[in-house]
Amino acid sequence: MSGSNSMWGGRFAEGPAAVMREINASIPFDKRMWRQDIAGSKAHVAMLAQQGIVSAHDAATIDAGLDRVAADYAAHGVAEDLALEDIHMQTEARLAEAIGPVAGRLHTARSRNDQVATDFRLWVRDAIDQTLVALDALRVALLTRAEEHAASVMPGFTHLQSAQPVTLGHHLMAYVEMASRDVSRFRDARARMNLCPLGSAALAGTGFPLDRAATAAALGFDGPTRNSLDAVSDRDFAIDYLTAAVQCALHLSRLAEEFVLWASQPFGFVALSDQWSTGSSIMPQKRNPDAAELVRGHAGRIMGCMTSLMVTMKGLPLAYSKDMQDDKPPVFECHDLLGLSIAAMTGMVESATFRTDRMRALAESGFATATDFADWLVREAGLPFREAHHVTGRAVKRAEELGVRLDELPFAEFQAIDARVNEALYDVLSVDASVASRTSFGGTAPANVRAAIAAARETMR
Repeated sequence: MSGSNSMWGGRFAEGPAAVMREINASIPFDKRMWRQDIAGSKAHVAMLAQQGIVSAHDAATIDAGLDRVAADYAAHGVAEDLALEDIHMQTEARLAEAIGPVAGRLHTARSRNDQVATDFRLWVRDAIDQTLVALDALRVALLTRAEEHAASVMPGFTHLQSAQPVTLGHHLMAYVEMASRDVSRFRDARARMNLCPLGSAALAGTGFPLDRAATAAALGFDGPTRNSLDAVSDRDFAIDYLTAAVQCALHLSRLAEEFVLWASQPFGFVALSDQWSTGSSIMPQKRNPDAAELVRGHAGRIMGCMTSLMVTMKGLPLAYSKDMQDDKPPVFECHDLLGLSIAAMTGMVESATFRTDRMRALAESGFATATDFADWLVREAGLPFREAHHVTGRAVKRAEELGVRLDELPFAEFQAIDARVNEALYDVLSVDASVASRTSFGGTAPANVRAAIAAARETMR
């Protein structure tokens, strides 16, 4: 017996009752939804009065009491009383303390099942709205720096090998495109989730003559949900939010990785502000891109949040199951991490010092205009591209042997490789000429970059 009782100690000294009380309670985390819980309750009681289900006097008393409870929460926080389990019971108990037995009328024609489904939708909707504001700030920061560097030449990479010259502005605009798709995904998720579960009750609806459209409108929803079973058991809206957040975190992580690489001495493309980097405890010369590395790390945790909720939901029959109490912690964690990551990347983009001299030097050193040579042979000398590719390869090899850039290779060397070459070739071999020539829609030419910036700003109005 002593062995079986050894587990009951510390906070579980009361035995199974203590374990059950703690595992059953969600108040330590769902207290974050107190504003949404108050808003849902105020809309519900207003509708009950409108429909004659409770008296106007009782509804006014309850509404005023809810304001008192909300003021107390705002001033002192929400107490974590495990005996009251969750934010809904906590609020009802505080309301009863404030106004007496009439508080019991608030729960008429609703269940904690439709109540939590409504509160959680409201919370996720607010989270999306906050994320959209943050993403707009990131896009503005990227657009500002892209405009500043619309013509700043840097090496473009494939396989992390120098490929063709691009502009830094064009590179930064790629992340504007990613952030814009993130905005679109969050907006889609918000539009799809914007139906109100309140009035679905436990799972089957209610016999009271509710006006579900009125509560939906009062809470800013487009209308009520159409099936009570689905309404109380649906967490697609949370998964939609997490899915959009994961994609956004992946984009932030890619940008963070660029900053980590670019800030390293072998690249030397960027110097991060002291605000967004730290020193070493032992090596005084170092400036570590800690904020970028943490953004990169947070992406993995955000992916874990999505996986957690999906695995929780994958085997649940209709309608509500207590497993769904675990839906909120991963969403709350994701929101905190994503908001922090967006803010950190915005700050890094705004304050970074881009070393465009270093970028240009590396763009010029890696035979990055070889494709321009091949294209010139196709256009001006009429060679098939595959033959032009081989001719260019021989020219690159010869430039390597002589230790010169492609645009520094003597004309006699080009002619020895292929007699169809003429001196007009040199007009396309500089990195500036290369980027200026990329005028196809979506290309890196500075004029294109500036037009893309203007178009992006117009869509954000």
